[in-house]
Amino acid sequence: MAEVAENTVVDGRYRVIGQIGSGGMADVFSADDTTLGRRVAVKILHERFAEDRNFVERFRREASSAAGLSHPNVVSVYDRGSHEDTYYIAMEYLEGRTLKDLLVAEAPLGQERTIDLGVQLVEAAGFAHRHGVIHRDLKPQNVIVDDEGHLKVTDFGIARAGASEMTETGSIMGTAHYLSPEQAQGKSVEATSDLYSIGVILFEMLAGQLPFHGDSAVSIAVQHLNQAPPPLSTLRPDVHPVLEAVVMRALAKDPAQRFRDAGELVVALEHARHAMRSGEDALLLAPSPGLAPEPLPDDEARGRRWLVWTVAALGLVLAGLLLLLLLRAGTVQVPNVTGKPVAEAAAVLEREGLEARPVRVTSGAPEGVVVGQEPPPGRMIEGGAAVLLRVSGGPGVGEVPSVRNLAKRRAIQKLNEAGFNVEEEERSSTTIDEGLAIRTVPSEGEDLERGSRVRLIVSTGPERVEVPSLEGSSLDSAEEKLEDAGLEARVERISSDEPEDRVLGQDPAAGTTVDEGSEVAITVSDGPADDAPDDPPGDDTPASEATVPDVVGLSEDEARTALTQAGLSVQIRGTSDTVTEPGFVDRQRPEPGRRLEIGRTVVIYVAEEL
Repeated sequence: MAEVAENTVVDGRYRVIGQIGSGGMADVFSADDTTLGRRVAVKILHERFAEDRNFVERFRREASSAAGLSHPNVVSVYDRGSHEDTYYIAMEYLEGRTLKDLLVAEAPLGQERTIDLGVQLVEAAGFAHRHGVIHRDLKPQNVIVDDEGHLKVTDFGIARAGASEMTETGSIMGTAHYLSPEQAQGKSVEATSDLYSIGVILFEMLAGQLPFHGDSAVSIAVQHLNQAPPPLSTLRPDVHPVLEAVVMRALAKDPAQRFRDAGELVVALEHARHAMRSGEDALLLAPSPGLAPEPLPDDEARGRRWLVWTVAALGLVLAGLLLLLLLRAGTVQVPNVTGKPVAEAAAVLEREGLEARPVRVTSGAPEGVVVGQEPPPGRMIEGGAAVLLRVSGGPGVGEVPSVRNLAKRRAIQKLNEAGFNVEEEERSSTTIDEGLAIRTVPSEGEDLERGSRVRLIVSTGPERVEVPSLEGSSLDSAEEKLEDAGLEARVERISSDEPEDRVLGQDPAAGTTVDEGSEVAITVSDGPADDAPDDPPGDDTPASEATVPDVVGLSEDEARTALTQAGLSVQIRGTSDTVTEPGFVDRQRPEPGRRLEIGRTVVIYVAEEL
């Protein structure tokens, strides 16, 4: 693959501005989407991966899954396709810096700030998990944070495509620090694997360092398997014990000991925030200071020990229940408001002590109806927390994109991405190769309500037609026969005793089968040779003749006026095998510059609505 330099156009659409990042699998470039006029980030696979067919298939499949994720904390995937000998993904372009850059500059972060970023990170993962997508490579390098603290996660689903490459030490050192134990063992990956990676990120945000270090990816992976992370409080004494407990649970070696899902982790982080603000602490059972007791006889000692252990066990149970009640205090269950008008949904949330935060989205649902919510119904969250409501703004209006010369699959994808349904129609074409898009109805650039049907005209290539017999015909008649057959005339004039404009010969011969749109050479009599002296200098066109004007590209009325003013008659024929705007001249016969007797007819072919 050639170097992707500035101004390189990827897939005929994305004009590269410059490189903004590089990783083990791909390089990332900022680019202008020349179709929709927006800035995007284009991730182009390294060429060595493009040569692995299995990898490419996984890459395409996972990119398609990721493209279905629409969430405030997930980077949107707009498009995917091929470029030269490799493949690309076009994504949302974000201003900001990676979480890794932020940590290098500012870690350790404040505990409130860590919870703010952590909740956003977990909600992004939870949304993906509910849609069947596991990230598999969550790390600060895949998280973008803007100046206002809003976070978005990128590369959802892409890491799965590279699973076969995860043993390459050089390419996964950055990944190994955040790898779950089950990933290090090559076991199947579940949503809890992402939660472990988030635990590592939370640890790094609070401690200013990673829980495990090593000289190689293998040594780090072994620590993930066998070594307990250092207690956060030994690295940061001021960390709140409830927050520390949340992070350490996320880092449990056994997936069953971690949080069951992202929603449970969000609740735990919010509980930690509540505990920090209210001054509550974890309940601890510790012996009271005092004098050492005198030794007891064996039987009495055994009985006393049994009593102590019983009381201690009951105390632990009661303490656990009390802790649960404290943590649950002030939390409410998120009601289901999807499908309700936004005003009604907001009222329901307000009655539960929750805040509605509506976001307008394009949707086929009626305007003003809630089409999604986050957190989902049934989730326990802190009272006063916000619930994101995705409110339909109606389908909205979009511009029909240009699809000319795109492969049918790519054209359909592009129209679907623009929000339109597609109806296919096949049509022969002499100018567009088989299987490529000719045009759309309505035409490109027209504004149309999203969800509307757009007709996609796809080329079947040129038809095979039979060359008609032309010899002995007049030039006008021959050109008309060729036009009716879908063929073009190439006229060669020679002096002859035959009447002027009589067809003397043709090539190919009559009856030959050729592609529609092919050219047929016809030899036409120019009349007997003229031995008269040359005309004096000046206009070579006799007063009884006119020069055919060029009317291609003019409107029908403009063309008619131009030809009439030249003293010529006009015959109008419609044509649909064209990309010319309807109502404008696509071609003409005879060609511009020909001399015709005054009153002769010029045929113009005007593009029709399909």
